[in-house]
Amino acid sequence: MSVLVAVSETALAPQPAWVMILFALVMLATYVGVAVERFHKTVAALCGAALLVVLALALGVFPDYEVVHEKLSHDLNVFGVIIGTGILVGVTGKSGLFHFLSILIVKTTRGRTTALYLAICGLTFVFVALLTIVPAMLIVSSLALVICRSLKYDPKPLLISVAICANSGAMVTFASGLPNIMIGTAARIPYAHFLLVAAPYAVLSLLIAVAMLRVMYRRELPWNQSAEELSVLNEKIAQFDPWALVDSKKVLVRSAVILGLTIVGFAVAQPLGVGMDFIAMVGGTAALLFAGKDIEDAVSKVNWTVILFFTGLFVIIAAVESTGALEKLSEFVVTLAGESPLMLIPIMSGFSAVASAIVDNIPVAATLIPIVRHIGGPPEPLWWALVIGCNLGGNATPIGSISCVIAIHTLHKEADTHVGWGEFLKVGGTIMLIQMAGAIVYLLAFYSLGLFPTLPG
Repeated sequence: MSVLVAVSETALAPQPAWVMILFALVMLATYVGVAVERFHKTVAALCGAALLVVLALALGVFPDYEVVHEKLSHDLNVFGVIIGTGILVGVTGKSGLFHFLSILIVKTTRGRTTALYLAICGLTFVFVALLTIVPAMLIVSSLALVICRSLKYDPKPLLISVAICANSGAMVTFASGLPNIMIGTAARIPYAHFLLVAAPYAVLSLLIAVAMLRVMYRRELPWNQSAEELSVLNEKIAQFDPWALVDSKKVLVRSAVILGLTIVGFAVAQPLGVGMDFIAMVGGTAALLFAGKDIEDAVSKVNWTVILFFTGLFVIIAAVESTGALEKLSEFVVTLAGESPLMLIPIMSGFSAVASAIVDNIPVAATLIPIVRHIGGPPEPLWWALVIGCNLGGNATPIGSISCVIAIHTLHKEADTHVGWGEFLKVGGTIMLIQMAGAIVYLLAFYSLGLFPTLPG
């Protein structure tokens, strides 16, 4: 059970309207701080959490400080998934496996721009689906930058394409993206359900993105190449060595096996009666035991900044929900739209997508989770609307998702290339609108045909 749910099950006295408004304003101020990037988002979240804890204790929203520990204890599973996969991917990356696979795919394109572009987009989708969005983006964005430098391509079209395709890949599995982990944990969505519901539209959204990006960047990349140009490019690509970063073939094979078994473990976790965090930690431990040479370095690869950000975020949501503010907001939504999924699916999908574009999809997911829990009617359509909306909404702006942040940062730092909000919104925002329109139709069709698998109680 998540901290985002636990508060509603604790007998806390109803709070006056002014307390609800005060806590909601602190939460909104924190989100504004995250959006405008005046402070690092982790600092903003921790400051907001500290202020709300002080207010909650002073105003009697929390009876004592132990409530904070109680709420955070329910989210150890989220932290376990992040830590375990972080270690596993860190060790696997050091083995050279990802570099090996990436270069192998590039070589098969033989210098053809269209084939190379499709390969990079497809590689991004698969890596994000299997490795989670942060390590996959770091790997593929670095690879794309090297390719662009070697082939003298403008890196902007390729890196922005990678960022947008990554958000499609983030929908595929329970552990592909941080919003999935949060929503999947709160709703107790089995791993297999992501493959049944989210993965098909993830593939469709990828095809939409690739087709639109190909049109939008039709002048920025050399799509029509002569035989002579292809010959020169083939000579350059022939110099790429897939084994360049592989120190030990034995360690590479071990890493690949452990990664594969961990992915299988995620798929069978629920039938086995264990949590995703257990599978992730076992995978991380196995990687350290059988393939890790530098334990300290492997552990340092864990994204501790994200864990601290989540800590602050969970405390903020728990405090605001304890006042009853989120329940009131849920009642307002139901008053406007009723409890019919035919009305709520477009509202939840659209709102989560737009909010994710403005703020960041992680705090949006954290805020909307308890609201979905309070809304009556069948829960499955709303959970999936939230999953898709939070992931694809991040395509619209440079700060909408971690993949966009990484791509923009890489372009600025490594290629001295600036991408403004207007430029990004023109590309990402347009694609997001088309993807979300399709998503709403997809979800409504799923609901109307009774295809949503029932969630465990």
